[in-house]
Amino acid sequence: MIHHLTLLFIGGAEIMVILLVVVMFFGADKLPEIARGLGKGMRQLKDATNDVKHEITKSAKESNIIDTEVTKNVKEELNKVKDDLEDFTGSLKRDK
Repeated sequence: MIHHLTLLFIGGAEIMVILLVVVMFFGADKLPEIARGLGKGMRQLKDATNDVKHEITKSAKESNIIDTEVTKNVKEELNKVKDDLEDFTGSLKRDK
């Protein structure tokens, strides 16, 4: 089976057409500036998201809403169950 490159429901051919239009519209000399701007924007968005997550976690800990020891124990137990289930189903899975 051939797997095609898809990104957000856009195939490889569509991506190539979009890139061609961008090169024709902006020119090859502007592409590095555009890419740099997009990279900076994505980084700022990621940093802002991490700041929001950190503030929510911090305020939840201060309000005793989240008990980190309990969540840590629950995660450990879930991982154990997941590993046991994978061990069990590993012997049942068929190779395609």
